[in-house]
Amino acid sequence: MGQTWRVLIPTESLPDLPVRPVLPEVAAVLAEAGAAVLVAPPGTGKTTLVPLALATPGGRVIVAEPRRVAARAAARRMAGLLGEKPGQRVGFAVRGERQVSRETVVEVVTTGLLVRRLQADPELAGVTTVILDECHERHLDSDLALAFLVEVRAALRPDLRLLATSATADADRLAAVLGEPGRPAPVLTAHARTHPVEVIWAPPAGPVTPPLGLRVDPRLLDHAAATARRALAEADGDVLAFLPGAREIETVAGRLRGLGDIDVVTLHGRQSGSAQDAALRPGPRRRVVLATAVAESSLTVPGVRAVVDAGLSRVPRMDHARGLGALATVPVSRSSAEQRAGRAGREAPGRVYRCWSAALHDRLPAQPEPEITAADLTGFVLDLALWGHPDGTGLALPDPPPAGALRAATATLHDLGALDAGGRVTPRGRALAGAGLHPRLARALLDGAAALGATRAAELVAVLDDDRTTTGDVVTAWRAARDSDDFTWRTEVRRLTRAVSRATSLNPGTDDTSPQSLEEQPPDGPSGSVPGDRRPGGGRLGDRRPGDARPGDARPDDARPDDARPDDERQGVERQGGARPEGSGGGRGRLTDDLAAGIVVGLAYPERVARVREPGGRAYLMAGGTAAELPAGSPLTGVPWIAVASADRAAGAPTARVRSAAPLDEETAREVGAPLLAEATEIGWIDGDVVARRVRRLGAITLASTRLTDPDPALVREALATGLRDEGLGLLTWSRGAGELRSRLAFAHAALGEPWPDVSDSALLAGAEEWLDLGSARRRADLAKLDVAGGLRRLLPWSVAGRLDEVAPERLPVPSGSKVRVDYSDPAAPVLAVKVQEAFGWREAPRLAEGRVPVLLHLLSPAGRPVAVTRDLGSFWVQGYPQVRAEMRGRYPRHPWPEDPTTAEPTRRTNPRSR
Repeated sequence: MGQTWRVLIPTESLPDLPVRPVLPEVAAVLAEAGAAVLVAPPGTGKTTLVPLALATPGGRVIVAEPRRVAARAAARRMAGLLGEKPGQRVGFAVRGERQVSRETVVEVVTTGLLVRRLQADPELAGVTTVILDECHERHLDSDLALAFLVEVRAALRPDLRLLATSATADADRLAAVLGEPGRPAPVLTAHARTHPVEVIWAPPAGPVTPPLGLRVDPRLLDHAAATARRALAEADGDVLAFLPGAREIETVAGRLRGLGDIDVVTLHGRQSGSAQDAALRPGPRRRVVLATAVAESSLTVPGVRAVVDAGLSRVPRMDHARGLGALATVPVSRSSAEQRAGRAGREAPGRVYRCWSAALHDRLPAQPEPEITAADLTGFVLDLALWGHPDGTGLALPDPPPAGALRAATATLHDLGALDAGGRVTPRGRALAGAGLHPRLARALLDGAAALGATRAAELVAVLDDDRTTTGDVVTAWRAARDSDDFTWRTEVRRLTRAVSRATSLNPGTDDTSPQSLEEQPPDGPSGSVPGDRRPGGGRLGDRRPGDARPGDARPDDARPDDARPDDERQGVERQGGARPEGSGGGRGRLTDDLAAGIVVGLAYPERVARVREPGGRAYLMAGGTAAELPAGSPLTGVPWIAVASADRAAGAPTARVRSAAPLDEETAREVGAPLLAEATEIGWIDGDVVARRVRRLGAITLASTRLTDPDPALVREALATGLRDEGLGLLTWSRGAGELRSRLAFAHAALGEPWPDVSDSALLAGAEEWLDLGSARRRADLAKLDVAGGLRRLLPWSVAGRLDEVAPERLPVPSGSKVRVDYSDPAAPVLAVKVQEAFGWREAPRLAEGRVPVLLHLLSPAGRPVAVTRDLGSFWVQGYPQVRAEMRGRYPRHPWPEDPTTAEPTRRTNPRSR
């Protein structure tokens, strides 16, 4: 299928970077095979030179980057090589910002935006080539885009060229996905011309606590700052320090104040585009650039001669059993550490200071974990369903989604109304997907706008989506963002406000929602109208009286400038028909910040609505059943109800740790968690006793409970049987007679089998209602009054009931005339303990169970102490007795010790005392 490749930009006019010699081969292989993998380490120029070399007249090259900062930087770099600004022949599009024109032949987008475009236009009309950059990072969107594009090439666009690039040599899996069965796609390699990098192992001198969730030991951050100072002193040029997140960057920046003529610059995903661009330009003085993993690949930070690596990364984690998803801080992989180190050798020999030991390095994972193995898959599954593969079957995914995570995500989407019973996407699901958010946050945006107004809902969702809470209080974070000049946050608020307007203007009954159109709106425009309430249950949350706020609530935001409040909010939000949920207040009123935040968080995570366990405490129970605890000093301590926005739970911990939450009241909790509301009659064994009550619950939270005075007797008996099964037979009173009867029955069953009953714990508990006469028993204490022995006798079938004393007699006669109790504690070896003198004349031990089982004789001294244990009495009289006689006759002279015990007279008495 080869063809002539007419490049728009001659290869020889491109910068002399390591990838340039292989560009003709890349073009030729793509022209011939249609798909290929390019392995090129950071610094080779793959991100900027390959797209320019593949650009052709009459078609567009799409370059997909995993991060917005990388997409903008790549576009600006390529445009600069052409002597242009972004938006001409090279443009970019990220969430909330787009600079393209009719001239654009190379467009850089995020992988998430590419997925949205594919959903809206699977054929990618006008696109000749798609380059998926940094595929080795294995983000969810990257995996989706790869799988969708492979199917597009196979079914719709065999002429579409597809190039996957990777910074690591692990390309076999990519080649297999891109190729055909048995014929992997070609793999091309560009080798970096990097300078040597000296590795300096610089672990902290003292102990450092491993990271937990988002928490990083301040001692490690202190050490990272000290190591950055050391690098400045020992090396020339700029220092690039890798830290796990924006909070750690802020902390270390504070530790580096007072460096004199050295600038401290930050680089992370929350910054505005202009701030990110500034970090990627050379400065007038030496710099310390504090960056997250965004600087690991794709981006070039100029002037770097030393890298300080704290050795940590942030990755998404999902606890599917408890519905808790959050970012987690984990050790960096070895491949990522190598990429970070390579940043020091891009322009000259450099150094990397690793804040861990060489021994620990060898134990690090070789590659980063693919997101699909541990992340929340709710948005991923919605994308699969939109594409027509609800469970991913048939798609060329590098790794299949885990079955448990897939089920959890599907269940969530059903609860949101995004999927129907057959797994197909509903119109509401398309509206949620069109918001360009996690489906939970999209639900909170669209439904919350009906209660708060589009702008306030958008502001809160933008705070939640970017995880901006630092004090654990969503309201505080919201006010801080609202009072700041954060361009990125305000741009996102405008985008989300338009998404609400767009979703409202579309007919909810049609399927024409365009994911692309909602994702790529320009950053300015009208806020639009507010959608109607689509929540299950139908109640509108915005209808509140001003007096409904809790005492001590955060100040109303009436002080906010009018231009920040949409008209629908200034006039109040009024119910538009429909029955109000039970317990709701009437009238109109503006919602306080506290209640507004609680509504949005609760709509996003209804199973995380939580009630305090003890007044004034920090412990809460979520509606989903998970116990949670606020951190010490939280401003929300003691608030009766909260909606948890983010929480995590350490392995083995009994409770989850609340990272961010918002206050709300019980009325609002019932409304946002309406699908979890239930009333039921409960008769069961609860907390160690029979409980009979009528309860109203919000998930696992009991709202009200009324005792039943006349419960169903059959259900009470079932509850008592459950209590026995849960806590064991110790709830019954086992008299000596009952215990001995059970032992005899156990012996008979062990020796003869059926129809003798099995009286083991498991058998008795399983059939408790059959043998126990529960009668009028209604509570735990009544179980101790039951006739256990009578119940055991009921287990005996009539065919053997009269033979128990024959098969397993309670006592056995001995030669002296005594009747001695048999001990059946061990069903395999019943014991008869008898004094030696009382056994004289016995030639063999008696047998039980129809002669099948000899008793185990414990022959006792006159003092009742065992002198011999035997089943073979005849052998004992011959071999063992002489020694016993020799030892005992001097000790017990008044007792008979005949030479021949088999013919001696048995006795219970002593010899007459000599006179």
